[in-house]
Amino acid sequence: MSQQNYAFAQQALAHARRAAEWAGVRYSSETTASRSVRNDMPEKNETTSEAGAMCEVLLNGHFGYAATADTSAEGLQHAFERAIATTQTTSAYKAHAFSPAQRPGSSGKYQSPRDKALDATSLAEITDCLRAASAAMKGSDLLVNRSARVMTIQTRLAYFSSNGAAIEQDFDMVNIDLSATAAEGLESQTRTWSHTAQMGGEAFDRSRWTLEAQRVAAEAQELLAAENCPTGVMDLILMPDQMMLQIHESIGHPLELDRILGDERNYAGWSFVKPTDFGTLRYGSPLMNVSFDPGVRHEFASYAFDDGGNPAQRELLIEGGMLCRGLGALESQERSGLAGVANFRSASWNRAPIDRMANLNLEAGNSTLDELIAQVENGVLMTTNRSWSIDDYRNKFQFGCERGQLIRNGKLASVVRNPNYRGVTVDFWNRLAGVGRDTVAYGTPYCGKGEPSQVIRVGHASPPCLFKGVHVFGGAA
Repeated sequence: MSQQNYAFAQQALAHARRAAEWAGVRYSSETTASRSVRNDMPEKNETTSEAGAMCEVLLNGHFGYAATADTSAEGLQHAFERAIATTQTTSAYKAHAFSPAQRPGSSGKYQSPRDKALDATSLAEITDCLRAASAAMKGSDLLVNRSARVMTIQTRLAYFSSNGAAIEQDFDMVNIDLSATAAEGLESQTRTWSHTAQMGGEAFDRSRWTLEAQRVAAEAQELLAAENCPTGVMDLILMPDQMMLQIHESIGHPLELDRILGDERNYAGWSFVKPTDFGTLRYGSPLMNVSFDPGVRHEFASYAFDDGGNPAQRELLIEGGMLCRGLGALESQERSGLAGVANFRSASWNRAPIDRMANLNLEAGNSTLDELIAQVENGVLMTTNRSWSIDDYRNKFQFGCERGQLIRNGKLASVVRNPNYRGVTVDFWNRLAGVGRDTVAYGTPYCGKGEPSQVIRVGHASPPCLFKGVHVFGGAA
């Protein structure tokens, strides 16, 4: 953050305080680079940048905003004047009377962990990794599509307020996707691998990409010859890359307090969870412990402060299967009277923060994967999400995976294709019968919510998990 921008912010905040009870400004700049190789040929090389500031005021107990790409002192002052004018009008219709207590005057800095700066990694190095991964998937005429993609994101945030907040946070993020599709006749099967983390140039590990590429290509061909997953009620082991989606859709979204309060029902839906469920609802079995943890090193949505200046810390949302805390920032906590977390997050300089997931993790248990498998007489192990569907209350769901493997009498058996399962959220999580001890973190840059729409980054870490008596079905069902 330059001294000039800091000076401009202080001038604009003083200007806003002539009319507002409180004022804050959040600078945001972001550069995103996307590269891809398909069937050994470079396909995409694109870089986008955006920058601006969000000016926020509290007036008559109501928060209001105005965004600007003009971050000069004059530009910020004009934005504050717009925010004050609209907030004066809309405060007559406010949902709740707020105070500056919902905007802590915190100070501090955060930097994504990295061994090598992203800026120090050349386009040639990145392209070499992509082409090596694409080439590693080659080897059979059945492989009709081989793709390798990477997205790097560099985000710089600075937040200042009239009550003394002074926060700077710098994020370096990498999202890698490898995909191999095999086809024969009318049948096609795709296997993928992804790696999503806060890190730097050390992500471009050519040898690791090559090994993962060889594996996904071999498994895509293997699935062509496999039988369809059987249909019936059986035990289910989900690997961490599928647990990511299970956590996201059936825990993360239904626990967002703004959704529970009804703010999202017009667009992203409501929630089956009621305010009275906190402290009383057995969400899952006693093996279920879920944390909000924005302090995990390298996980995709780690940070030190949310976009309202609230210091972020680890909190258990579900402990021993009991629902105890929601995913709601200080505004939603004030409105609902429920405990929440520091998850007031914005997707861009021109979006106001709302309640969002960050790092939402299922805590590790004590079992090895072999021990989980040994508990199953008749079941299937599934990995890597392929499709998902869940109702707008985040209650009934149906998910499909890329690859399944049957389990018979405590041992892995044949590979099956098109594996799917369905359930109802609370019933499903109460079927949790085993939790692995080896946790793997995944993430996605594409969690959508809000009006106007905001697409944000989230992280989910989980070990393998065993669920008893789940409805499973195959592609022929």
